Amino acid sequence: MLRRSKRRSRRQTPRLKGLSINRLIPNIVTVSATCAGLTSIRFAVDQQWEYAVTALILAAILDALDGRMARMLKAESDFGAQLDSLSDFVSFGVAPAFVMYFWSLQSSGGLGWGVAVFFIVCCGLRLARFNSMIGKLPPYAYNYFTGVPAPAGALFSLLPLVIGFSGGAEILVHPGVVGPWLLLMAVMMVSPIPTYSFKRLKVPRRYVVPVLIIVGVIMAGLAEHPWKTLTVCAFIYFGSIPFSVRSFMRLKREAERLHDEEGEPETDKLPDVPGDDPADNKANIC
Repeated sequence: MLRRSKRRSRRQTPRLKGLSINRLIPNIVTVSATCAGLTSIRFAVDQQWEYAVTALILAAILDALDGRMARMLKAESDFGAQLDSLSDFVSFGVAPAFVMYFWSLQSSGGLGWGVAVFFIVCCGLRLARFNSMIGKLPPYAYNYFTGVPAPAGALFSLLPLVIGFSGGAEILVHPGVVGPWLLLMAVMMVSPIPTYSFKRLKVPRRYVVPVLIIVGVIMAGLAEHPWKTLTVCAFIYFGSIPFSVRSFMRLKREAERLHDEEGEPETDKLPDVPGDDPADNKANIC
């Protein structure tokens, strides 16, 4: 009887309620990305520019991982989506603007600060547009971003600083160069220009080996000459924008033609501009 009572008491003992560590991992990665972005500001204050850029690159890598980990672990939630957007605003809006301000723009006084604030505001507007367009995209738009994505815009805004690491011209530190460049990157983030979303790009089988060879060359370049390799990759990305615009417009015209042939109304279902992949914004769970 005593053994039976012990077994019953064990069965009736309530289990602790909560979330498993696996379901918290995406949130942990997102918070780590935020910390990396804030750390870049600290390095910029100490004028450790290479560390500041490296911290932002780390934040971009972590940002690319959290959404994919959330989907793999089936840990998506609205909380994770909001946390991810807040992290992006800090890491890719506030942090790069402060880095460029301390590196160059502070010598121009209030005008330089205004440029930095403009970049931060544009990054916030881009993320707000991203959230508002979730679930409102036509099928042909899911392989494209609207404008330059926030992580890419943040890293591209640092391009004058990165070129300087490779022994570039000293004129790149002048506010007359950095200011217009930062304004251009801010406008590119909020622009309706469609850019490729490479995460959904499908590689034909016959191109798999060449793509792997290119990746190997890039990794070798990053190991030997990281700043020059990043500069080349940035210019290659800019060169792909005209092709992404042409490809998107072709798909849009084809979709409009099919809808006209079927006689179905299009305005109630499809937006006029492309957007980001909504799956990436539901990143984590808490």
